[in-house]
Amino acid sequence: MAPTAFPASLLCVCLLLASGLAQAGRLLVVPMDGSHWFTMQMIVEKLSHRGHEVVVVIPEVSWQMGKSLNCTVKTYSISHTLEDLDRAFKYFSDTQWKTPEHSIRSLGTGSARPFFEIIFSHCRGLFNDKKLVEYLKQSSFDAVLLDPFDVCGLIVAKYLSLPSVIFARLAFCYHLEVGAQCPSHPSYVPRLFSKYTDTMTFMERVWNHLSYMKERAFCPYFFKTAVEIASEVLQTPVTMTDLFSSVSIWMFRTDFVLEFPRPVMPNMVFVGGINCLQGKPLSKACDA
Repeated sequence: MAPTAFPASLLCVCLLLASGLAQAGRLLVVPMDGSHWFTMQMIVEKLSHRGHEVVVVIPEVSWQMGKSLNCTVKTYSISHTLEDLDRAFKYFSDTQWKTPEHSIRSLGTGSARPFFEIIFSHCRGLFNDKKLVEYLKQSSFDAVLLDPFDVCGLIVAKYLSLPSVIFARLAFCYHLEVGAQCPSHPSYVPRLFSKYTDTMTFMERVWNHLSYMKERAFCPYFFKTAVEIASEVLQTPVTMTDLFSSVSIWMFRTDFVLEFPRPVMPNMVFVGGINCLQGKPLSKACDA
């Protein structure tokens, strides 16, 4: 069963994203930098072109976010420099080329951790900007479009009590199963980095179960900083499950046929092909 707030929030967001079916709405966007932004940028620009009022909230230090956007951009101060971000990402990328980390545990305790610690810290900077927070509270947004990997969008949506739309390729750890209440049994669905198929042997299923147990034990440690910030902002102890359980719509930029067979909840939408280069019309020779 989907979260109890699902029907109303789903209707609100669907009307906002649909073309020609509703009046223009107000959308708050909390993106993540890097390649994640390139894909979301296309969605933001299209929504703005359709007449929706889009406000993008980004840190003042970023690689590409906010450049050449035909919408309102709000920035906030953070505690690190662009050089700090470059250094952390270079360490992460160099490690993946030389000695790739093949499990969530090794990835989260190794090269990825310094980079994500910087990403998670952005949200503290956002909520330290009292003027920006007050603007967000007074703006009466209809929904929040967010990238789940930096967690801040989830915190903002919960803080403002707004419907939230996740836009991502996948969900890290076990948060999709828990947040969307979508069964993904380890006996049938391989875990991320396992390299198994959906036709596993008995021993592969055993190892897949162990991988799932490792995720349950390790992921709270990986998101520790993000959860601490969320608890400070919301002034109550929260978990990642609390944040993901409030999501209204999960938009996955992949195709259903590329996924392992598993149940799909009504608020999970596959938008595969959005990363692909737009095809050109066939030539007249081909038509003939």
